Amino acid sequence: MTPERLLSTAIAPALLELQQCGISDSPEARRFLLAIALQESALTRRRQFITGAGEIGPAASFWQFEQGGGCKGVLTHFLVAPCMRRMCEHYNVAPTPAGLWEAMRYQDVVAAIAARLLVYTLPGKLPTTADAGWAQYIDAWRPGKPHPQAWAQAWATATETVGGL
Repeated sequence: MTPERLLSTAIAPALLELQQCGISDSPEARRFLLAIALQESALTRRRQFITGAGEIGPAASFWQFEQGGGCKGVLTHFLVAPCMRRMCEHYNVAPTPAGLWEAMRYQDVVAAIAARLLVYTLPGKLPTTADAGWAQYIDAWRPGKPHPQAWAQAWATATETVGGL
């Protein structure tokens, strides 16, 4: 998957859908969602890869959501749960952590919706710098093995792909 393709086939449609919930589209939202996907999966796998074992890890989608983490979070957080449940209904996804996790493996728009809703739960505005983006990414994703050395490139690629920032 290329950054341009993920932006056009998943992120932009997801942000269009989320306007129904009063969450607006913006270049900053597009950049941040793309940077997170690049950081989490490098857009190479929709299932977490474990070295020596293959794609058997607990995380799914280009944003690497886990059932008990991000999936549960967007289905229960008071700010976004009603919207996530509505989106699940629109996409014929069971509104459960397991149902959402399974759908995210194959439906990139659903995964992008969940990623944007997880970001929406954070206080403050969307980040406009790589450093602010890293801080918000850490707050929202809580990666077990963060790779700060990869973030600058993910942010730069996302900025270039989205353009106009």
